[in-house]
Amino acid sequence: MEVFLIKAAQLILSLSILVVLHELGHFIPAKLFKTRVEKFYLFFDPWFSLFKFKKGDTEYGVGWLPLGGYVKISGMIDESMDKDQLAQEPQPHEFRSKPAWQRLIIMIGGVTVNLILGFLIYSMILFTWGKERLPLENLEYGVYVDSTMMDYGLMDGDKIVAVTDGNVKYYEELGKEILINGARTLEIERDGESMTIQLPEDVEQTILAKEVRTLFSPRYPFAVDSVVTGSAAEEAGFLKNDRIVSVDGEPTEGIIEGLKAVRSHKSETVTIDVERNGSIISKEVSVSEEGRIGIGLKSVTDYVQTETYKYGFWQAIPAGVQETKDILGNYITSMKLIFTKEGASQIGGFGAIGGLFPATWNWQTFWSMTAFLSLILAFMNILPIPALDGGHVMFLLYEMITGRKPGDKFLEYAQMAGMILLLGLLIFANGNDILRAFR
Repeated sequence: MEVFLIKAAQLILSLSILVVLHELGHFIPAKLFKTRVEKFYLFFDPWFSLFKFKKGDTEYGVGWLPLGGYVKISGMIDESMDKDQLAQEPQPHEFRSKPAWQRLIIMIGGVTVNLILGFLIYSMILFTWGKERLPLENLEYGVYVDSTMMDYGLMDGDKIVAVTDGNVKYYEELGKEILINGARTLEIERDGESMTIQLPEDVEQTILAKEVRTLFSPRYPFAVDSVVTGSAAEEAGFLKNDRIVSVDGEPTEGIIEGLKAVRSHKSETVTIDVERNGSIISKEVSVSEEGRIGIGLKSVTDYVQTETYKYGFWQAIPAGVQETKDILGNYITSMKLIFTKEGASQIGGFGAIGGLFPATWNWQTFWSMTAFLSLILAFMNILPIPALDGGHVMFLLYEMITGRKPGDKFLEYAQMAGMILLLGLLIFANGNDILRAFR
């Protein structure tokens, strides 16, 4: 329950920041062009609001339905579907009375703010924490591979040397290069021998169908970092830096093999071989009912050296631009995957988004996720779908090119169709979350 609350708190805070700033992107140019803004709301407020106050012509408030937020601009056909106002003669303070170029600036304001926000957050992340990456060549003990990759000939402990039809230097790029950029040929090293693994062309569909979350993970030794006082391990004489190489004769080349081997002997006494100062020492140790012997384990950072590049303030700005371009470009490229049966099944709603946040509060991860969601919000909102900013922009561009404004009735029906489409997508995405939860 605690993990759920931490993830939910991060999601709500992140979305609240994004929604408020997005709506400010519409609100500020509307005010600059002397267009009346009737409402400015975080979350939606059907029937009632949790909090509200009025200042000037604008009512500010917080709704009870956390599905976004909105600004209600006078004389604009939006989600409020205020037909009574549109039935009257246009007033100078209304959106529909303003020149098309002003209306266009008002409509793209939210997307513009989200793009700028994403860039600013990424720049400040790079300035504050730098960028940490793991070179492939530093994976001395190879990788663990998902069972899907095993089906194609890969094995735990393989060292991935290169992706010959891709551009991969760092471990973090592997999954993206295969799933998004279509890389299919891996050069690996196994037991000192070089090999080539050829993945099938439709591998991404298999990955999506099996809901694989991690194709590869770093492999490192099963070694002791600390010994619990009074434990079976202390009694047996385990010491910090001991490397466990076998459990009851079963080799433990890496941490996952070691954990599995120990847990397979619950409530038993086993012989564990450890490597200490170049020598192998055998120890008899009792395994608890929970499958533990009382040791703290070395982490991946004890064995795998990462690279961290630190940025000065002025360096972080162009680096933030590049980071924004790379992440947004990868996201747009990945959109092709949703137009398949397997890809559509992976579309997620608020549960899937919340699951992207960590189980413990980490500000670096929080701001990284907020920047990523800001770019997604910008891209999704600029799509030419009625009821989204992009739909309004599409009709405004038509008006500016042809000199003819679409009729109010047409815009009303288009807005209604767009809202139905978005509602359907919302139900579908969150329905997928529910199905995944039951599975």
